[in-house]
Amino acid sequence: MTQIHHSFSIFGLNSHLLKSLEQLGYVKPSPIQLACMPHLLLGKDVLGMAQTGSGKTAAFALPLLNNIDVSLKHPQILVLVPTRELAIQVAKAFSDFSRYIFGVKVLALYGGQRYDIQLQILRQGPQIIVGTPGRLLDHLKRGTLNLVNLNSLVLDEADEMLRMGFIEDVENIMSKIPKKHQTALFSATMPNIIRRISKRFMNSPQEIKIQSTGITRPDIQQSYWIVRGKKTDALIRFLEVEDFSATIIFVRTKNATLEVSEALEKHGYNSAALNGDMNQSLREQTLERLKTGKLDILIATDVAARGLDVDRISFVINYDIPMDSESYVHRIGRTGRAGRTGRALLFVEYRERRLLNNIERTIKHPIKEIELPKSELVIQKRLQIISEKIQKQLNSADLKSYKLLLSKLNLKDGWNFENLSAALLKLVQGERPLIIPPDKRYSSLSFNNSFSTSTYNIRKFNNNKINPNSRFIHDRKKSENMTLYRIEVGKNDGIEVRHIVGAIANEGDISSRLIGAIKLFSTYSTVELPKNHSKRLLACLLRTRILNKPINIKLIAYSSLRENKKSLSFGNRKNYIKRTF
Repeated sequence: MTQIHHSFSIFGLNSHLLKSLEQLGYVKPSPIQLACMPHLLLGKDVLGMAQTGSGKTAAFALPLLNNIDVSLKHPQILVLVPTRELAIQVAKAFSDFSRYIFGVKVLALYGGQRYDIQLQILRQGPQIIVGTPGRLLDHLKRGTLNLVNLNSLVLDEADEMLRMGFIEDVENIMSKIPKKHQTALFSATMPNIIRRISKRFMNSPQEIKIQSTGITRPDIQQSYWIVRGKKTDALIRFLEVEDFSATIIFVRTKNATLEVSEALEKHGYNSAALNGDMNQSLREQTLERLKTGKLDILIATDVAARGLDVDRISFVINYDIPMDSESYVHRIGRTGRAGRTGRALLFVEYRERRLLNNIERTIKHPIKEIELPKSELVIQKRLQIISEKIQKQLNSADLKSYKLLLSKLNLKDGWNFENLSAALLKLVQGERPLIIPPDKRYSSLSFNNSFSTSTYNIRKFNNNKINPNSRFIHDRKKSENMTLYRIEVGKNDGIEVRHIVGAIANEGDISSRLIGAIKLFSTYSTVELPKNHSKRLLACLLRTRILNKPINIKLIAYSSLRENKKSLSFGNRKNYIKRTF
């Protein structure tokens, strides 16, 4: 029996779960798992304070899966999460852990996904539902989700749901499930509202607080880049200007390891993929090539890279941002070994800014934002490489025969050595041209110091003085080409700006920073959204509810109409206030 069984078998988990854990590369339980799992296995309620990335998903998923009844085809476990990304992540974790438990079905319910797809899976009787509050509440009101037989409820990142304005929806959902059930609530902070919910809905919960250990070493220089355009193109540009011994590039999926490796090979990079499909022999050969310098770039998933220890790795690229902060710490810890200075680069999509905030909270310091290397720097690096190659040839002693060949070149009259050198330089550039198009110009999309924003929110929560609009106090760039919408909820419904932003960002899968001016009226509100997202957003938000009321979103006008001082159907333009962030 392997060490993994000795480690996790202390909880009494069934053999199917232990087999999955071994295959997924789990070595030993994390502190949150050691503290929570015994109580959850006994059916007790748990109130946990732990940062994202502490291993809490496994802490609640494993014991709940261990106690599930696969013969019953109805929801037994419900997990509430604040965002669609987290819903997908948690649902995948449940699926991974239960891969050897026959008959378990997992469904993620979130905004932006077609209802017919969700309804089709709901009819199949999934035992595990992971979803965002808005979409779950919508299914409950439609009667398409039945929770009468639910026996386990998990609130994951409760303070994040509070910050996004979903807490009323959460309480509404909790009031609709059977009184006799097990509840696990996890939150990075514990504001009074979350504490009140725990007292109202939980039964003498075991309180557990885990301090994050995710402190990174000071000899690792960390930075992030906001993704614009094709990630593979950006990756190649960063690799071109970076001086590194060996690089490991982290991606989320097996397919991505192959796709990125293929893209790099096309550009002349000596790279290889490392994923779970590789047999042990090939894995060992690949790692040996990396250690000996026969391979310079490795593209790997987190699972495949477990246990990887190569001193010559000087550069770690998080091509796909990790879903949990501890994975980030483990990833970048593979550089800066043996007294060397390491570099870590993180690619961040706009919709992933929350994950960046979580990472900064965990490592307890901000990560520096950098720009894509300019074309001038790329040209300079390429010229440097060619110059070094030419100088090496000039220093060699075997050029006499080539000088003779030079005199035999059949060239037309009018050439000179300067033109000849330029022509040869053009030939020698190969697939990396020395003349490249100017850089594309992008509008400023900075996150405006995401770390300071996140620490501000933590401080506000800890002081239990929650400003409904505190999430939106920082500066924000003015947007152009916006579309103006009307939604049928307003001040009389108890609506606040945070409710609107939270619902649109989550259900519409759009960064909250892309949401423009919001104006609250008595019975309705107006909101500006990016023009280039209009059709998709309208389709996603047609059935969205805020505080249990349908918003019935409708197009009013484009922002250019206001600039031309054309009248708007909702009233006097003087009442229109631009929301600044």
